[in-house]
Amino acid sequence: MGNTQSSSDSTLTSNPLDKVKNRYSRADLKSPFKAAFGGSSRHNGKGRTGSNEAPSAGSATPAAAASAVAVAVAVGASSSQESSDYSRPIYETAPPLPPRPPSEMPVTVPCQYRTGKTLGSGTYAIVKEAIHIQTGKYYACKVINKRLMEGREHMVRNEIAVLKRVSSGHPNVVTLHDYFETAHNLYLCFDLCTGGELFDRICAKGNYYESDAATLVRTIFKAVKYIHDSGIVHRDLKPENLLFRTQAEDADIMIADFGLSRVMEEEKLNQLTEICGTPGYMAPEIFKKIGHGKPVDVWAMGVITYFLLAGYTPFDRDSQQQEMEAIIAGDYKFEPAEYWQNVTETAKDFVRTCLTVDPAKRPTAAAAMTHKWLATPETNFVLDQTGAPADLLPNVKKAFNAKQLWRKAASTIKAVNRMAILAQADPNLVKMREDLNMYKEESAKENLENVDITYQEGAAAAKKTDDISAEGNDDLTSKLARASLDVKDKAVEAGADK
Repeated sequence: MGNTQSSSDSTLTSNPLDKVKNRYSRADLKSPFKAAFGGSSRHNGKGRTGSNEAPSAGSATPAAAASAVAVAVAVGASSSQESSDYSRPIYETAPPLPPRPPSEMPVTVPCQYRTGKTLGSGTYAIVKEAIHIQTGKYYACKVINKRLMEGREHMVRNEIAVLKRVSSGHPNVVTLHDYFETAHNLYLCFDLCTGGELFDRICAKGNYYESDAATLVRTIFKAVKYIHDSGIVHRDLKPENLLFRTQAEDADIMIADFGLSRVMEEEKLNQLTEICGTPGYMAPEIFKKIGHGKPVDVWAMGVITYFLLAGYTPFDRDSQQQEMEAIIAGDYKFEPAEYWQNVTETAKDFVRTCLTVDPAKRPTAAAAMTHKWLATPETNFVLDQTGAPADLLPNVKKAFNAKQLWRKAASTIKAVNRMAILAQADPNLVKMREDLNMYKEESAKENLENVDITYQEGAAAAKKTDDISAEGNDDLTSKLARASLDVKDKAVEAGADK
């Protein structure tokens, strides 16, 4: 912001709500990145992190961010009420900033990326496959329509601030390689993970032993410890956010989706109070709204471990209300017995330890890794009738498949009920849902071949990777990039992405 604002903008800052209420023309949509970049010198005078050598174009400080983007459940918006710099809306009038040098001014350049097929869709964003046409590297690109972010700009700034802290610092944590914007959309470029989700990989194996589960949990816990040591709480750990980098047998497993994560400085002794996450993996203190922090990730790891050992989660109930009550009470059992007969008591004790209801008594990520089950995973097994370690896969797949059938039936009933409700719903709510889908479809259709992109940090950072000049911007290069995306898709489909 600061002196980069136009005179037309300055006439509106006296009434910040006008900017939120009025719909902008496409050319006037504001950047949620701008406040983060413009405020960096005011807070600590530091530039971007030096740990990430990949293309980067921002210098947002971690303190310039807020809640979440494009994730499943974020119930309540109390995060915007917290007393921190990044909770202030981007449109709120800020103290005047000193003039910024030319190297820190926003810069617009031709785009170096070409996007391919859509990989998935979240609440506010879609994820597309992308390729950088100079380097030939593939990325997963989160695309967010600016119209959907009006009034929620802090969510994007928070995710970027979190990812700048953890990117490139651990092999089992996804990296944010680049972020920029066009006139209509925001783009965040991450590692492209083509190896599939955790549980899909397990079900595709020929066998699966308790020691395999322990090794997986230990690897994930190491990454969780790194995230916590970086001053971050993830808040949405679940199997769907644990992805394999490639389809290779020894591929790294990656923690992804930091949309609900928050920066939590230990010295501030702050606690988060909003209700957010995926219900079956949320800790009791989140529902109680008594304040929560890093222990919620340890609780989620306990749920994940239970799931990896049995194929279903410990607090499965017929309704979300019953599920919430069971979580608050810590009401779960290792039943039915047939699913747990081949699981050691050491494993069950580890689950109990992580699912300690009192967060003050719950172990830290570092302490959890010292538990016997993780410290010596090769000794954890129950012998089957042949005297060999028991294979958990048959029971795990049986339980998982049964639960999937139940969820499919429940989803059908919910869909019918939802249609009946929508038929009688407030027309404004129906219009809101239609607009949401329309804006996401618009984002999916944007062709980066024909647009310029803006980096808010300035020309110096952008030109390191995106000053593509005449010889890098011809039709042949774009055609080769599109051809490479097609080759990548075929390799993944054929299972040849190693």
